[in-house]
Amino acid sequence: MPERSGDFKVSAGERQVVRALGSIGSATLLSRVLGFARDVLVARAFGAGPSTDAFFVAFRIPNILRRLLAEGALSTAIIPVFTEYFVTRSAPDARRMLRAVLALGLVALGLTTLLGVLGAPWILDAIAPGFAGEPGQAALAVRLTRVMFPYLVLVGLSALAAGALQAHGRFFASAVGPAVLNVGMIAGVLALAARVDPPILALALGVLAGGVGQLLVQLPDLRRLGLLVPPSGELRHPALPRIGRLLVPAVFGLAAVQVMVFVNTVLASLLPPGSISFLYYADRVMEFPLGVFGIALASASLPLMARQAAAGQPRALAATLGFALRLSLYVAVPATVGLVLLREPIVRVLFQRGRFGAAEAAATALALAWYAAGLAGFAGARISAQAFYALGQAGTAVRWGIVAVGANVVAALTLMGPLGHAGLAGAASLGAYVNLLGLLWAARWRLGPLGGRALLLSAARTAAAAVPLAGWCALVQALWPAPPVRAWVDAAWLAAAIAGGGAIFWTASSLLRAPERAELLQMLPRRGRPD
Repeated sequence: MPERSGDFKVSAGERQVVRALGSIGSATLLSRVLGFARDVLVARAFGAGPSTDAFFVAFRIPNILRRLLAEGALSTAIIPVFTEYFVTRSAPDARRMLRAVLALGLVALGLTTLLGVLGAPWILDAIAPGFAGEPGQAALAVRLTRVMFPYLVLVGLSALAAGALQAHGRFFASAVGPAVLNVGMIAGVLALAARVDPPILALALGVLAGGVGQLLVQLPDLRRLGLLVPPSGELRHPALPRIGRLLVPAVFGLAAVQVMVFVNTVLASLLPPGSISFLYYADRVMEFPLGVFGIALASASLPLMARQAAAGQPRALAATLGFALRLSLYVAVPATVGLVLLREPIVRVLFQRGRFGAAEAAATALALAWYAAGLAGFAGARISAQAFYALGQAGTAVRWGIVAVGANVVAALTLMGPLGHAGLAGAASLGAYVNLLGLLWAARWRLGPLGGRALLLSAARTAAAAVPLAGWCALVQALWPAPPVRAWVDAAWLAAAIAGGGAIFWTASSLLRAPERAELLQMLPRRGRPD
């Protein structure tokens, strides 16, 4: 039976999603906080210019592979297979399967890394053609790419370990992996920047250190579960083709957003120096609410959607999708308002120090406003795609992802002329909304009504609650001490602005009786109530 939460009913399945969201979001929050600390350190040490552009281009490759492997595609493919073996087969059969998967993974990851190291110049020509006119910058990017490519082996093995642990219901060790990566990069800058030439090489070495840490942090749990096994030479195990059939569409589905990133990187390399860095820093700010809530909500929803699909319950799956979309809007709308109206002090407090000056902060803030406008689209598209993975129809997500990439390219080519790097951020946001609308149309056709009226009413309530938030942000901006001011004063004003804005939105949504407010309270554990 559903449980009462205030004046609103929360089903057992929805409560499970929200509880999982709290767990995953907390781990993601730790990673994001460390990620911001890393970016603040990088901005202070290296600023925004040719060397940082070279690093961020080179880092795109391992970072995208990390997201594809560690944040969805590989897990989508291996967890169902791992779970079946652990539940229905004997322990020796399960270990034999793990050994075969590990062996194939090592071969595939090793060969890909070797090809990447050898082909680094051609890879850089493809993703950053604007570097061709700057031989020194191009050579630096190639060197950094070669140093970081072995990270692929480390993150791939970490993803395999995470799949085995998650199939046993163990999530913490794999969830903290991104945080460990950030610690490695921070340590690299602090320990090596003054000792290597060029100093930016310290960041690349920090990526490798973080990759080692991501793998090592999972070994104790693997050992306790008896899953720490050596690879075997059995490359024809029946589990391998099954994983391959699941992996290919999952990779293509999740790759759509990353293709947009590549497109924007290519086009930004044709703009004035620093453009790639401005987009990177702005994207990092936007990804804070997206990762802590949007992507975490998508991950929390997938298991329930998969069970509903397996049980032949399309209406229940549609209800779960609608529930997740309402929650995502409830966070995305106020986050967008805050990021757009407070973009300049946010960027100034986070990054403006050392070689990252006022001009760089202003350029990054402009890109942030355009990225933030697409926050609801980015989160909603990620959640909607999960419904098709649950249904075993990843091809639908792939097709609409390709359409979204096309829309992004057209918009980017149109907007980069008049708006520069900010136009590329706006094009990414437009592509996200095209992806979301296409997926919702396909889901409506496949599942039936998605609760569109409830979603529209929720959006209207959330927008109404965001109006006093916008007024608060405008008032704070008007009263903000004029720069230059001490860094701690800026930080204190920003903290007060965010805390006050959050309280105002929470109160306004309570007065409007927004059910999402009560539903999110289910993240908090309560005594005497089973999980």
